[in-house]
Amino acid sequence: MEVKDFYYDLPEELIAQDPLEKRDESRFMVIHRDTGEIEHRKFHDIIEYLNPGDCLVINDTKVIPARLLGEKEETGAAIEVLLLKDASERYAELAKSEKNTRIWECLVKPGKKMKPGARVVFGKDEVTGEALLSAEVIDTVEEGNRIIRFEYDGIWEEVLDKLGEMPLPPYITHKLQDKTRYQTVYAKNEGSAAAPTAGLHFTSELLKEIEDKGIKIARLTLHVGLGTFRPVKVEKIEDHHMHTEYYELTQEAADIINETRAKGGRVISVGTTSTRTLETIGTLQGLHKNESAVTSDVKSDSFLQEIKPASGWTNIFIYPGYEFKVVDSLITNFHLPESTLIMLVSAFYNRDDVMAAYEEAVKERYRFFSFGDAMMLI
Repeated sequence: MEVKDFYYDLPEELIAQDPLEKRDESRFMVIHRDTGEIEHRKFHDIIEYLNPGDCLVINDTKVIPARLLGEKEETGAAIEVLLLKDASERYAELAKSEKNTRIWECLVKPGKKMKPGARVVFGKDEVTGEALLSAEVIDTVEEGNRIIRFEYDGIWEEVLDKLGEMPLPPYITHKLQDKTRYQTVYAKNEGSAAAPTAGLHFTSELLKEIEDKGIKIARLTLHVGLGTFRPVKVEKIEDHHMHTEYYELTQEAADIINETRAKGGRVISVGTTSTRTLETIGTLQGLHKNESAVTSDVKSDSFLQEIKPASGWTNIFIYPGYEFKVVDSLITNFHLPESTLIMLVSAFYNRDDVMAAYEEAVKERYRFFSFGDAMMLI
């Protein structure tokens, strides 16, 4: 299958530049996979499509202010550093210093000026004039990314909060007025370079309504890296290689998912990140898809294996032909043409119908990408 099979024309004005005032007022396309019917609703109507006994699986990762603007120590040249992946454990020996240190894999612009040994400073203390954060490039790795050792005084999260900016995707050109709008309301575990955007539509009130209706909520973590959004530069999608991202599924979340599957409820994944995590674990643990509803008294062979808590790194790439092991329904945003994300959605339904739905979304003037509208495939 070729990358061009996932292209669609998108007018630039449909790329959402700002979040809506109310998260759950975004438009909501509901696709019934069994009949092909498409409904156009508002996101807060989602509760009508959730049944008691279902569970929502959400990604509680938290975006860090990962974009740092600094100066090269020797020349004063402007340098932009984007934190991608905490590599402190992998490079523990190189983290030894008189100051507090963190080591991260980073995207650096301009990269040519940042060879191993190059130093960058960020911000200055108003009293002493000393840099609040300094950094040294210690290695060059895959795709030209840099391994950088940061030195600082105080608390790392506070330093980042003071100096860093939210790393909005390049297609968003407006300045974000409120940092919290690029976080889900349930964001908890810091570590992402980008938001799990399907979750941005939920409010605390809507989540409470959902729980009150008898729908369980399972929380997992996948720290979103830029690899998720990296352009597919090969002609045949099978040749594309995904970057790795860290995930974690707790015992509590596993118990909720297992109970749901055992009783015939649906596992409803909020976003492609939750989907990739569940399917990674399902693949590694040899799980089966819930093909038919069963009661707690009668279990088929599909439930001899339950999902177990797990953590690790995934580079799973889901595209048409993939057989889903865990996820029964998917909530997601509208994604870039020829992206791995639209390929995942096409694997969950089918390419022709997904591309037709995207064409209808363009015709109906939906808002696209991170701050855009949502769809649910049921």
